[in-house]
Amino acid sequence: MVELKTDVSIDAMYEAGQVVARALTAAQKAADVGVSLLELDEVAHDVLREAGATSPFLGYRPTFAPTPFPAVLCVSVNDAIVHGIPTRYRLRDGDLVSIDFGAELGGWVGDSALSFVVGTPREADLRLIETAERALEAGIEAAVVGNRIGDIAHAIGTVCRAAGYGIPEGFGGHGIGRRMHEDPGVPNEGRPGRGMRLRHGMALAIEPMVIAGGIDTFHPAPDGWTLMTDDGSRAAHAEHTVAITDAGPRILTAR
Repeated sequence: MVELKTDVSIDAMYEAGQVVARALTAAQKAADVGVSLLELDEVAHDVLREAGATSPFLGYRPTFAPTPFPAVLCVSVNDAIVHGIPTRYRLRDGDLVSIDFGAELGGWVGDSALSFVVGTPREADLRLIETAERALEAGIEAAVVGNRIGDIAHAIGTVCRAAGYGIPEGFGGHGIGRRMHEDPGVPNEGRPGRGMRLRHGMALAIEPMVIAGGIDTFHPAPDGWTLMTDDGSRAAHAEHTVAITDAGPRILTAR
């Protein structure tokens, strides 16, 4: 069941989304050679505390997870795609880092992610990240009243496949609002003109993920949470929470 949000509710989701934006900005700024992933998690946690918000990530346990998620920030490094648990690992020069964060404020949730390189970047990593961002932009451009979920999926997939990258099989975006994961699902590849029609008041987390090696397969790390590329190639992730409105898509987690 899809809940259509009122304009007042969308404004409230924007406030939650801005907490997410501030946390991601702060965590990216703090990320440097020698900084631990746990330290990045604490930076994001500080933003939550200052805003009086809570984390939809902390303690979350979907059916695939062996344990509740132990942090407020997902940090995935190099060949980790998503859901990375912050550890004592200290960032090294050239690491490709994807951070994913959510916040709940006033009963509404925002969710967003970005990828970047610490220190000296590889040209291949910059291309990978830029493709994830372009795919996100294409998905958002397709998120207009009257289009369908398949139009978003097709826009994302077209950008990713044209660049020669893989798309993690079975993972994509989702509806969002009072809970982090709501209907409908938003695949990162699909046929245009298919799926649920988009209406004013829908809110979606649109989140392309790309694998540099061109494969779509992955496996869980021993922690049961982190998803790793099967071929060891690097991955990137980009995400925004977006409201579908009659005036066009509104990015609620804009930084």
